[in-house]
Amino acid sequence: MGILSAILWTPAIGALILALISGRDADIARYLGNLFAGFTLLLTCYLLFNYDPHNAGLQFNEYYAINPKIGSAYALGVDGLSLPMVALATLLTLISLLVSSSITSSIKGYHICILLTEFGMLGVFLSQDWSLFYIFWEITLIPMFFLIDRWGGKRRQTASLNFVLYTMGGSIFMLVSLIAVYQYVPEHVSLMSAMNQVSQEMPKDQQIWAFLGFMIGFGVKMPIFPLHGWLPLAHVEAPSPVSILLSGVLLKMGAYGLLRVVVILPIAAQAMQSLLVFLALFGMIYGGLLAWRQSDLKAMVAYSSISHMGIVLLGISTLNETGFTGAVLQMSAHGLIAGALFLVVGLLYDRTHTRNIQDYSSLVQVMPRFAFFTTITLLAAMGMPGTVGAVAELHAMIGGFRQWGELMVFFSLAILISTAYAIRTIGLLFTGPVKPQMKQIEDLRPAELLALGVLVAGIVLFGLLPASLIDLSTATVSQMNSLIRLRVLEG
Repeated sequence: MGILSAILWTPAIGALILALISGRDADIARYLGNLFAGFTLLLTCYLLFNYDPHNAGLQFNEYYAINPKIGSAYALGVDGLSLPMVALATLLTLISLLVSSSITSSIKGYHICILLTEFGMLGVFLSQDWSLFYIFWEITLIPMFFLIDRWGGKRRQTASLNFVLYTMGGSIFMLVSLIAVYQYVPEHVSLMSAMNQVSQEMPKDQQIWAFLGFMIGFGVKMPIFPLHGWLPLAHVEAPSPVSILLSGVLLKMGAYGLLRVVVILPIAAQAMQSLLVFLALFGMIYGGLLAWRQSDLKAMVAYSSISHMGIVLLGISTLNETGFTGAVLQMSAHGLIAGALFLVVGLLYDRTHTRNIQDYSSLVQVMPRFAFFTTITLLAAMGMPGTVGAVAELHAMIGGFRQWGELMVFFSLAILISTAYAIRTIGLLFTGPVKPQMKQIEDLRPAELLALGVLVAGIVLFGLLPASLIDLSTATVSQMNSLIRLRVLEG
């Protein structure tokens, strides 16, 4: 078994072992869940250390034919696009399990669902065959549905149903587009590398229709306005550890898929550039304004995700190397920042049983460690220099300015809006007199301090020393950009 298969199947094996133990052994279930999630993260660290960032192609390839008649295969590989997402998925899965002490019912089932979600997410990022990609894409729906429906808030049934219906509806458009593109693959295989050739064979109008299908399929998951209807309710009703995975990793699956599609259909992407940039800038401002007017902390973070994922879409829409780099960096940055924000909101709710921002004040006096980490995370969310968010936004903005020029004034407006709600949140949480009901709140416990400390350390470390994160994807992004330019010129 190769290293990629080991990373992929470790969570699935963990879920299988958990299924065999008694449901009454809650402590054992927690221990095994953390053990398998931790081991998957260690394997990913090994992969990171052995990955060659100067090699733009796929590395650690594994290939086994599944169905030769339709050309599908168990094909795994990593490059500069997928490796950061694999690292993010394994890190946030372990962190979400570390802070799941608030889950007190059906603990075994909860940990099985988390590990199966990790299995699906890793499959999406490691797959190098579109058939396999689609299977893993659908696999993530099942455990996530149960995580929201079984352990969520008062409106959990509505939230879980919305999540599944929206995503499955988008998946149908994606599947139709995949079949349409597959018809023009000379070898009649579903390998991603083989599909990169279809732009030479496929008529332009069909490419545009296929690209629109992919945009809907991946746009639901990102989410792109107006396909975001499922997101606020799902985030608010899901348990906070699940929201960490939902916002930190699952949204990135849509952006990751769209980046792959831009390479396959560059002529269509170029034709749709104006629509992409409009949706990106509108989503950034729209999400920021909605986040600004929320009194529920979790709803605020949920709407801010729409705004921040707009930066990813903006980077993709530029179709230039700097913009692509910004998109990839923002995917990693938002994973760390959104994960940390949902973590702090969850920890606060567990202690106070309220998410209304008006109920808090001067928490810095009773929870100094919590206040320190939360303030850094909120500053990162608004793009403060010295944090990873600033590095990502700068690349996206420069790439956008090269392509669109003065249109980037709307980008600046979106950043100002995000600054407004971040500073407002810091002010309401940590200034003013201490309210009587808030005097006895416990500060961060050791496991929580470790989980939050790792995320905030990543936010600051990659903000001050971004070269290692940028170098991870530079070669792959450069190759993507060259392929797109070549295909557009040939078209």
